[in-house]
Amino acid sequence: MHAMNHNDQMLRSERQRVIIRAVDSGRRTIDELATLTGVSPISIRRDLTELSEQGAIRRVRGGAAPAASRGAEYPFELRRGEDSDTKRALAQVAASLIKPGDAVVIDNGTTALAVARQITGIGITAMALSLHAAAAMAAQHGNQVIVPGGTVDHDDLAFTSAGAAEAVGAMHFDFAIIGACAADPDTGLTVAGWGDAQVKRAVLKASRRVILVATADKFTRTAAHRFGTIHDLDTIVTTEDAPTAMIYDARRAGVNVLFAEMPRA
Repeated sequence: MHAMNHNDQMLRSERQRVIIRAVDSGRRTIDELATLTGVSPISIRRDLTELSEQGAIRRVRGGAAPAASRGAEYPFELRRGEDSDTKRALAQVAASLIKPGDAVVIDNGTTALAVARQITGIGITAMALSLHAAAAMAAQHGNQVIVPGGTVDHDDLAFTSAGAAEAVGAMHFDFAIIGACAADPDTGLTVAGWGDAQVKRAVLKASRRVILVATADKFTRTAAHRFGTIHDLDTIVTTEDAPTAMIYDARRAGVNVLFAEMPRA
């Protein structure tokens, strides 16, 4: 019974991602979404109620419309399930660069969380920029885990306040593991939130080596707030389908580009 519930949860998570993408391009009726996903209108109504509460879509009579605030990310749980095998492969490569005794700062976000899981209990001093990453790195004895304090964001449990940026700036790290909403080489490293950008800027200044861990699609996107450029990075961990121009630009800038093996379909 438990396995069945788990399977249903996975299906629901995937279905909700499909709904968000469909609604993102324009208003959709309940019947259209039911046809698209192959579930009943009752299930769609439940999904729409849940997604509207999370701010991912806007509920309108008979269906759904795009969320009023643009540039916001999908809910954390939906992002966590997306490309999970790829994120795990990326995380393994990034984690191999970190050794016992290192001081490391781990960004918020689902890809950084995958790295946090790989470095549980290895004997590092780690500042976590989300409660998700803190819990992952403190799950076993061995790591000294620090959180910056200040307010915690809803949904992704991230620290993005001015106090968090100040706490980061008071430390020195051997490595920073960072993610980005977008990393288009021409625009730079960008995120959707202003506070998040300030904390990430502080991370770049406080870290000896900066590792960007990102799925290939991030290099063709841009977001509102820039916090750095490709020149601020020491290493990029991505997959071999990342844009060739980005790989060329990064290597010309002296950035080490490492590839994770793509999981087999």
